[in-house]
Amino acid sequence: MKWRFEWAYRLGLGLLLVVAFWSVWASAQEPTPAAATTNVTAAAVSPLLKIKLPEHALTFGLDRVDFLRETPLFGQPLWKYLASLIYILLAFYVAKLLDWFVTVWLKRVTAKTESKYDDLILELLRGPVKVVAFVVLLNIGLNVFEWPERALTFLSRALIVIVAWSVTYVVLKFVDLLLGLWREKIVSPQDKAFAEQLIPLAGKSAKAVIIIAATLLTADNLHIEIKTLLAGLSVGGLALGLAAQDTVANLFGAVAIFLDKPFHMGDRIRVEGVEGVVETIGLRSTSVRNPDGHHVTIPNKLMGNAIITNITRRPTIKTEMNLGLTYDTTAEKVKRATVLLEEIFRANPKTGDLIISFNKFADSALNLFVVHIWNGTDPKQHFAEMQAINLQIKERFDAEKIEFAFPTQTVYLKTEPGK
Repeated sequence: MKWRFEWAYRLGLGLLLVVAFWSVWASAQEPTPAAATTNVTAAAVSPLLKIKLPEHALTFGLDRVDFLRETPLFGQPLWKYLASLIYILLAFYVAKLLDWFVTVWLKRVTAKTESKYDDLILELLRGPVKVVAFVVLLNIGLNVFEWPERALTFLSRALIVIVAWSVTYVVLKFVDLLLGLWREKIVSPQDKAFAEQLIPLAGKSAKAVIIIAATLLTADNLHIEIKTLLAGLSVGGLALGLAAQDTVANLFGAVAIFLDKPFHMGDRIRVEGVEGVVETIGLRSTSVRNPDGHHVTIPNKLMGNAIITNITRRPTIKTEMNLGLTYDTTAEKVKRATVLLEEIFRANPKTGDLIISFNKFADSALNLFVVHIWNGTDPKQHFAEMQAINLQIKERFDAEKIEFAFPTQTVYLKTEPGK
């Protein structure tokens, strides 16, 4: 990238110098008023990039030297060539000085800081600062001459394009810098896999918008009629937006998922009646594998607006149980049953909170309500430990002659006498 920038920088310099000398030679073929060869005034100097010079300003006093003022070359006094040459040399060496200032002196200062952002910004500004400084000084030097209208238009537009290109280059590299920092902050493997899809697309989209905006602004500064083009782009953009609104909605949904991170690949989620494990997160949709093994595809625009339950991120697993005892169970045995449940659940090392209550008289049982908080998130391990707990409950209740109830109905038949 550095070599290409230097190559474009030197090529542009060479082209400007060739055009400048060609324009001087061409202007010498046309008759010029005598007054134009002796004095330079603010009205005579044609501004490039809209920089105006006052009379005798920034000519290094060369226009006051009789020999240089009265000796013409190609229709222009000799002092103008010397002044322009001085400005060209100044432009070249000031650009080199700024490059040294940025790469050596400022780099020493930024090397002492812990942050790496200042180093990245210095590397970003190095080339464009040199180009802009060169163009500004070159513009002042070229203003010394009285250019033909055609050459003036060409040089003015060329300098505008160079400055616009430099500023656009800085903005584009700044986008790369931001995306690079964004990529570095992503540590999760799941996020990195998704970022490899999203970040390049975001970078290309942002750069396309920047280039289009820079082109339109530059064209406007070059007095190129762009109203028709803007009208066409507006109509085309409206038609494209209407045709691709679902695609754009899905893309923004993907961006929302990436920024908010409601889930990662491998998480178990529940959304819009669908529950399963997230397998892939794409730019258009999210794929979920449900417990039946079916592959379910959910559009990202729906994911962006839906209520998502991330089951994997729960810190604990809560279990609620209703144990029914027969109605012929005595109060002492009911108390004993609550004590047994307390002992069994508390014996498990992952038991967090525990609530045991004889909470109601059900239709066919004395109901014992149990709320158990298990400190873990692995569903397989939870199922295995709950099985062990249930087996212990069955064994201990059988040993204590505490019977579980099941739905029963007692029907009483009354027989009237004489019937």
